[in-house]
Parts: sequence; C-alpha cells; structure tokens
Amino acid sequence: MWQVASEKLNPEVQTLVGHEGRVWAIAFHPNGQILASCSEDYTIRLWDVATRNCLCVWQAHDRWLRSVAFSPDGQLLASICDNTIKLWDVKTQECLQTLRGHRQTVTAIAFSPNGQQLASSSFDRTVKL
Repeated sequence: MWQVASEKLNPEVQTLVGHEGRVWAIAFHPNGQILASCSEDYTIRLWDVATRNCLCVWQAHDRWLRSVAFSPDGQLLASICDNTIKLWDVKTQECLQTLRGHRQTVTAIAFSPNGQQLASSSFDRTVKL
C-alpha cells in the first residue's frame, strides 16, 4: 500500500505478503480498515490495513480470480473468475449466489451506490446489470 499526499506520492508504507500466485485486484472495504485481494492462487484474502495481518483466506473459485468489489454497506463481496461472478457474505465467507450470463471472461464488476445492483463488463462486448 502507498500513502498518498496532496503534493506527491510518498514511499511505500506497507507490504502485504501471503498469496501464492499473482495478485490481480484489490478493493477497500467501505470502512477503510479492511482490504480484499484476489489472486491466481484461487483465493480471496482479507487484510487488516492497520496491522497488515491477514484476517482470513478462502478458496473462492476453481480457477484464478480477476477482480473483487465490496458492496457499499460492506456486507457483500463480489468476485469474478472467467465468466462467473460470485457474491459472498463477508462475515461468513459463504457464497450466497453465483451469477452466470456472460459468454466470455468478465473483466470488471461494480456495485451501484445504493448496493441494489451489480454491474459487470465482459470480453463478450456486453455490460450486464
């Protein structure tokens, strides 16, 4: 992680180590105290930003993960792998729903500001809500 100042980018202040594969994406929890990361090692990790400790690791998909996004209330985490999106309960790490519909790899996900919708984009040249 990097400390961002108003006039310049300060040196690196924290390094989080633990994934066994390349890390593809990160997302801050809305409270700013937790960071989610996803990797080619098929896992999602949640990190305590202040202590740099890994809070939990869970096997998220059966292939490498491309991205993660927290819902605005921080209760859900969405992850993508190939053309599949999974919605996770952050507290229990339980998969609540698997979303399928894109014909090719999903490239990005984002929750709406009210948390009621999830948008996804794909190599299939579509955006789905």
